[in-house]
Amino acid sequence: MAAEPLTVALAGNPNVGKSTIFNALTGSYQQVGNWPGKTVEKKEGWVSIDGQRVAIVDLPGTYSLAAYSVEEIIARDFILNERPGIVVAVVDAANLERNLYLVCQILELGLPVIVALNMSDTARSRGVEIDVQKLSQQLNGTAVIETVGNRGIGIDTLKAAITRAQTARRQPSVLDYGDVIEAEIDQLQARIEADPVLAHQYRARWLAVKLLETDDDLRAHLEQMGHQPLVKSADEAIARVTASLGDDPETLITDRRYQFIGQAVGAAVTRPSQMAETPSDRADRIITHRLWGVPIFLLLMWIVFQFTANVSAPFVDWVDGVVTGPIAQWAAALLGAVGVSDTWLESLLLDGVIAGVGGVLVFVPVLLFLYLGIGLLEDSGYMARAAFVMDRVMRVIGLHGKSFLPLLIGFGCTVPAVYATRTLENERDRRVTGFLATFMSCGARLPVYVVFGAAFFGAQAGNLIFGLYLLGIGVALVTGLVMKRALYRSAPPQPFVMELPPYRMPDARTVGRQMWERTRGFVQRAFTVILGCSVAIWLLLAVPRSLNPGEFNTVEPQDSLFGSISGALAPVFAPAGFGTWEATGSLVTGGIAKEVIISTMNQVYALDAEEDASASETPTTFVEDMGSVAQSFGQAVILTGQEIVNIVPRTVNIIPGINLPEADFLGAGEASEDTSALNTMLTRAFTPLAAVAFTVFILLYVPCMAATAAMRHEFGSRWMLYQLGYTAVIAWVAAVVVYQGGLLLGIGGA
Repeated sequence: MAAEPLTVALAGNPNVGKSTIFNALTGSYQQVGNWPGKTVEKKEGWVSIDGQRVAIVDLPGTYSLAAYSVEEIIARDFILNERPGIVVAVVDAANLERNLYLVCQILELGLPVIVALNMSDTARSRGVEIDVQKLSQQLNGTAVIETVGNRGIGIDTLKAAITRAQTARRQPSVLDYGDVIEAEIDQLQARIEADPVLAHQYRARWLAVKLLETDDDLRAHLEQMGHQPLVKSADEAIARVTASLGDDPETLITDRRYQFIGQAVGAAVTRPSQMAETPSDRADRIITHRLWGVPIFLLLMWIVFQFTANVSAPFVDWVDGVVTGPIAQWAAALLGAVGVSDTWLESLLLDGVIAGVGGVLVFVPVLLFLYLGIGLLEDSGYMARAAFVMDRVMRVIGLHGKSFLPLLIGFGCTVPAVYATRTLENERDRRVTGFLATFMSCGARLPVYVVFGAAFFGAQAGNLIFGLYLLGIGVALVTGLVMKRALYRSAPPQPFVMELPPYRMPDARTVGRQMWERTRGFVQRAFTVILGCSVAIWLLLAVPRSLNPGEFNTVEPQDSLFGSISGALAPVFAPAGFGTWEATGSLVTGGIAKEVIISTMNQVYALDAEEDASASETPTTFVEDMGSVAQSFGQAVILTGQEIVNIVPRTVNIIPGINLPEADFLGAGEASEDTSALNTMLTRAFTPLAAVAFTVFILLYVPCMAATAAMRHEFGSRWMLYQLGYTAVIAWVAAVVVYQGGLLLGIGGA
C-alpha cells in the first residue's frame, strides 16, 4: 500500500528564495490559484519522495505570525488549522537574526520543523560561517539544511530530512519568559485546557502566549466563539505584568525571543571582523543611489517597453496573418462545404468569433514578451530595489515604498493590484494606493497601445508605449498629491522596511513559468469574457436600428443597433478628435474588459477590411497555406532577433546628436514590417494626433468591471463611485488637452 500523502508547508520572510525552493522541489507539478476567500496567490505543488506523494504548499512571505496583514493571517491560520505534517522554514543564511524570529514562532506551535539555510553561498561569500550542528542543537534539535535553491544545491538533502522528520519525535520549543510572565501563562493555559473545544483547536501554551501578545485577530475570533471570559482574563493578566515589570507583555516576549535568537546565532555563527563587500553591495551603490536610482529605473522600464512593443512585433504580425489568412479561409471553406456559406451563421463565426477573439489572441506574443521582461527583473532581484528607489518618490504624496508594490502589480492587472493593498497596515494608505492603482496601465490595455503604435509610429511604437506608462505614473502622482493636500493633510507616511535580496542570474524555468501563468489568464478571458462580448457585439451589429427582422445581418454597421447607440454618444468625444461611432463603441465595450476594445474594432472595421482584402485575394491550397505559415514563422524568428539587436541603437539614439544605424537582417528596411488589416483601417479613421489622444483616454478612463468590483469589495460603493467619476473626467480632459493642444501647436497631422 502506498503511504498516506504528506503536506509540507514552506514558510519564510519575503525575498529569502522560498519560491526557488518550491520550484526546485516540485518542478512542473504545480498549480496556482487563490486562498479560499482571499485574493493572495496560493501555490501548491507535488513531489514524490521515497515513493510517498508529498504536497508542497508555498505560504505567503511574512516576517512573523502576528495578525498585521492578510499574508501573516493566511500563513498562521494554515499552520494552525490545516496542521501540515512538516513546516520547512526557509531563511536567508546571511541574515539569520531577522529570519529566525519567524522560525522561533513556528517552533512554538509544536509542529515538526526543518530549517533551510537558503542562499548559503551568499553567506559564505560574505565570510559568514554557520555551524549547522550547533545551530540545530540551539534550536532544540531542529533539523538544519544548507541550500542554494536557484542552483538545486541541498534539495536532495532537504527531501531526506522531510522523510526523517515524519518519524522523529521531538518536543516543541519552549522559551522561558521569566517568572512573572510564566505564572500568567500557566493560569491562562489551565483555563484553555479545561475547555475541550479550545484544547482541541489550539496548543494551550501557544494560545496563552498569543493572548498576552494582544493578537487582535485571534482575540476577535475567540470573542465570536463566545470566549469573552478568557479574553477578559488575558486583559487582566496583561495589566498585572505591565504593573509588575513596567512594560507590556508583547514587548517583553519579543525581547526574550530575540535573546534566544542571539544566543543561538552567537553559538553557531562566525563572522569576520569586517563583513566582505559583495557584488550586490557594489551594484546597489549605483542602482539604489539617491540621484541615479530613479533614472536607472526609468531606463530599465523604457527598455522593457521597447522590448515589448518592437521585439514582439514580428510574432504579432505572424499570428495576425495566420488568424486572418489561413484560419479564416479554412473556416469559410468548411462552412461552404456544409452549405451555410453567405448566411448569418457564417457571419457569426467569421465576423464575431474569429474576428473578435482571434483579433485579441494576436497579442499573446506582446504579453509573453512583457512578462518576460518583468520576470527577468523580478528574478534578478531588481524589483525589490525598484520599490526601495521609489520610496522617496512615494513619500512626496504621503505614501511609502511598500505602496509601490501594488502599483507595480497594476502593470499586470488592476484586480490583484487593488487586493494587494491588503498588505498595507494603514487604512488610509490602502485607499489611496487602491485609487492610484487604476492609473497603472494594465496588460489588457497594452494591445491597444501596440496596435495604434504600430499603425501610426512603426518602429517608434515603443516610445509611445513608454510615454503612456510614464503619463499614467505622473497622473497617479499628481492625484496622490492632491489627495494628500485635500484629504490627508495631517497624516505622515508610514515607515518602510524591505528585504533586498542579492542579485542573481534569473532562472529560465521560473521566468518561463511566470510568463505562462500570467498569459494564461489573458487567454482564458479570450475564450470566456471576450468570446461572450464578441458574440454580443456581432448581434448588436446585425440587429437593425428599425428592429425589422427582414434586415437582420444585412444592415450597414452604422445603421445597426450598436452603431446607433454608439453614434448617440460619439459627439462627447469629438473635442478629443475621435468622435466616431466606431471609436465610441469600442470605448463602451472596453468598460467591460479592456481586451474587448481591439475585439470590437476588429468587428466594426471588418466590413471595409474584408472588401479591401477581397480585391487582392487569390485562392490557395492547404499545402500552400502551410508552406506560407512556416515561411512567415521563420521570418518572424529572424526579425525578432533583429529587433533585439536594435534595442541598443534605439536606446543610445535617445541622446541628441547620436544616430547609430539599425540592423536590417532581411535587407528589406521598412518593407519588412507587416501591416495588419486593422492597422490599415485605423490609419484611415484616425489622424496621428487623434490616435495619441485615443490611447491617452484608454490609459486613464474607467477600469474594467472586475477591477471596479474589486474596488467596491475593498473600499465600499462610495469610494468606487468617486474613482469611476474621477477617472472618466480626467481621461476626457487629458484627451481633449492632447488633441486641442496639438492642433494649436500645428502638429495635428492629416
